[in-house]
Amino acid sequence: MEAIKLRIGFIGLGIMGEAMCYNIIRKHDGDVYIYDVKTEPVQRLAEKGGIACDSAIDAAKHSDVIITMLPRSEDSLSVYKEILPAVNATKICIDMSTIDPSVSLKISVMIQAHGGHFLDAPVVKSKAAAVLGNIGIYVGGEKEIYFQVKPILQYMGSNVLYMGSSGKGIGMKICQTTLLAQIQNGVNEALAMAVKQGIDVDRFTAALSFGGGQNAYFDERQMAIRNKDYTTTFSVRNMSKDIDICRRLAKTEGVQAESLEGIREVYDRALEAGYGDKDYSSVIDMVFEKNHVKYKPKL
Repeated sequence: MEAIKLRIGFIGLGIMGEAMCYNIIRKHDGDVYIYDVKTEPVQRLAEKGGIACDSAIDAAKHSDVIITMLPRSEDSLSVYKEILPAVNATKICIDMSTIDPSVSLKISVMIQAHGGHFLDAPVVKSKAAAVLGNIGIYVGGEKEIYFQVKPILQYMGSNVLYMGSSGKGIGMKICQTTLLAQIQNGVNEALAMAVKQGIDVDRFTAALSFGGGQNAYFDERQMAIRNKDYTTTFSVRNMSKDIDICRRLAKTEGVQAESLEGIREVYDRALEAGYGDKDYSSVIDMVFEKNHVKYKPKL
């Protein structure tokens, strides 16, 4: 069936999910069924053309393609267990959550046992990109199914890459997060060193762009860090969860990811300090505090 004719269900309307789902509603010439445990995002998207559902299984029953974007592994597993009675050979399930690869593979087996199709398709970038329909998407699963739903994925992302069989999409996302966490920590420590020498954030930013230390993380978050504006695009709590997944996967694969242990300590202190719902860039405060760096944003 052509993607444009498919009925789409979207379950999980958090910071990223709501923006992603809105792009589907806006671009898809067909019904989009929506559900979240919180009523507010459902109401907002229903006003924009989504069809509100009372439960995850209600959304699944009405849909040909079921997309999930959920916070944790246990949430994804719980939702897929709930919607399993609605799964059959006509259903395509796409989990875009960042969860443990082992749980993703478990869900894949569960869906396939009921005759359905399953893709893991986690995303990269943050809310601003989701609003613009410009996220990156890594996909694992049946190649034929991937090509069938690729136009739907392109409603949400400008960069959609097929990584291989089930689990390869989420596996790549964890590799990306591992590197991002290390880049972020490197930026924070380098900036702490600069500020202690009397180099302000603006000069640090300009100088960084001259050499190999320039990076996408700081390019995106430099103004938030400069102004200490931690409006949430991706929360400390969610990044902390993803780092734990990175550590578990590294252990499973026998990779010595020693730097992740230090980063884990930074995020632990941020959570203890009540930063859980702030933007993940805010953990620079923990690095500054540990190194006795005093920094006030310019007005």
